[in-house]
Amino acid sequence: MKVIPAIDIKDGRCVRLFKGRFDDVTEYDADPAMLAADYARQGADWIHCVDLDGARQGVAGNLSKITQIAAELPGRVQVGGGVRDAAAIGALLEAGAGRAVVGSAAVQQPDATRSWLQEFGAERIVLALDVSREPPHKSPMLVIKGWTETSRVTLWEALDQFTAAGLRHVLCTDISRDGAMTGPAVDLYSECAGRYPGVAFQASGGVRDLADLVDLEATGVQSAIVGKALLEGRITETELQPFLQSA
Repeated sequence: MKVIPAIDIKDGRCVRLFKGRFDDVTEYDADPAMLAADYARQGADWIHCVDLDGARQGVAGNLSKITQIAAELPGRVQVGGGVRDAAAIGALLEAGAGRAVVGSAAVQQPDATRSWLQEFGAERIVLALDVSREPPHKSPMLVIKGWTETSRVTLWEALDQFTAAGLRHVLCTDISRDGAMTGPAVDLYSECAGRYPGVAFQASGGVRDLADLVDLEATGVQSAIVGKALLEGRITETELQPFLQSA
């Protein structure tokens, strides 16, 4: 399993949100491009970037910063936030991103999403299928619109639909864990990897320390997105190394 370091950008600055809430922001004294360069120095194969302004406004808000980051890891940065049409995907790829991350649009525009998988290729698209597992729902339900609305689509229904269209990469976040430092949803990712062995899952949310990475590796997911734990030094560079160099 590989770790993909996460860099969330708001107003050009590196930040983290608590459970996706824009009114609960922690700012970090790190330039996003310099942080990406440091992760590249450590051996990161990929960087995960979120344009939070784009996610909120529906149009790219930090494209210049993303272009700088992509220059540090050409073709090895995946970017999400407000990706809602083919033009937005094309702009990110043209800026040097290797993959565009599609979130709410996958639920709201499933036909278009299938066409994007065909147009750009399954290796250039990541679907961010973020879920709520709150009662009374028995299955993980997809959440949309900045995690403010629960859809009527289950994670399994979406995966069935899009894997039939050639889907390869899925970033899955249990929204109750994001930024909360309460540990990842290991049971969820074990089920994902068991049900869909042909999908390269990226587990996201809750990673606190090395032990969490070890637990996630045992689930069979291909990657783990890690943000806050790296920014705050909860996982050291030495501890991180095996998860940057592993196959």
